[in-house]
Amino acid sequence: MSRQQHIVIWALLVALLVLALMVLSSVLLPFVAAMAVAYLLDPVADRLEARGMSRTIATSLITAVFFLLLVLLVLLLVPVLISQLTGFIGRLPGYIDSFRENLLPNLLELARDLGFPLRVDVKAALGQYGGEAAAVLSKLVGGLLGGGQAVLSLMSLLVVTPVVSFYLLRDWDGMVATVDQNLPRRQAELIRQQAHKIDGVLAGFVRGQMMVCLALGSFYGLGLSLVGLDFGLVIGLGAGMISFIPYVGTILGFVVSMAVALVQFWPDWPWIAAVGAVFAIGQFIEGNFLTPKLVGDRVGLHPVWIMFALFAGGALFGFVGMLIAVPVCAVIGVLARFTLERYRQSALYHGGEPPQDTPA
Repeated sequence: MSRQQHIVIWALLVALLVLALMVLSSVLLPFVAAMAVAYLLDPVADRLEARGMSRTIATSLITAVFFLLLVLLVLLLVPVLISQLTGFIGRLPGYIDSFRENLLPNLLELARDLGFPLRVDVKAALGQYGGEAAAVLSKLVGGLLGGGQAVLSLMSLLVVTPVVSFYLLRDWDGMVATVDQNLPRRQAELIRQQAHKIDGVLAGFVRGQMMVCLALGSFYGLGLSLVGLDFGLVIGLGAGMISFIPYVGTILGFVVSMAVALVQFWPDWPWIAAVGAVFAIGQFIEGNFLTPKLVGDRVGLHPVWIMFALFAGGALFGFVGMLIAVPVCAVIGVLARFTLERYRQSALYHGGEPPQDTPA
């Protein structure tokens, strides 16, 4: 079989995979989530198995403990988060009115002093559209929390994901061995090398970044709550949980928390500065301790590439697309570096003649 035929076959397989994702995206969420859980927990199962525990018992124990802790976390946090979120949405019109009456005049005066007079009536615009925006946001959040599709998705995650996770985790090594046995024999070693690099990228980013997000969310939520910021828990946890999108979580959390702090604490600047300090300390801890220790420098995924992959995956396949975006991003990154390495060893790169130490 020629190289062109190989390329056509692989292109068709990729096209079929993308088509399947587009058609089945609405039902894939619990299965993709289960695969992610199995991948995350496989090293723990391997360690228990190495100590003499059977794979089935190890899988049962790990799965039960993981989902028990997850359910306890959901039962403890979700009611508080929903209460704070709905409370924040309900008080949003009051925040807008307070900003318009107390802070906006000072900001407009500052803009005039700096030579940037605003010709648009900002007060009138906020009064006209602020309430409408808050009402739309409240309706949207209410629909997401109470909609039938949301309930169905939650039930599928709670029921289907643990079962699928158990079977995937129990049979993980067997599935990997089956895939390995069916690799093209001539390219098997090369494929194994690239798969090992992809696994290193995923282990470094997914497992490490998950720990970073949990640590940041806990720190921001606790810090903002101790400062006394209204809805500090939901703002801090939200900022930490979306920190896997580079810079977005911190920037969004900082902007929202400072806006709430300005309305709540004005004109007590020390408390406003304390809210900013929480994010400054969080960024210092992340940049100097969390990311270097938990993620490291072996990931090789540029932040812009990660952001593009997440937004592209979400636009194409919804939440499922965001879940698979980083693994796909890692695969493409490793394969792109491999292709570039081969190109630099080729006759095309060297002007028609391959380098002397490279086979023709």
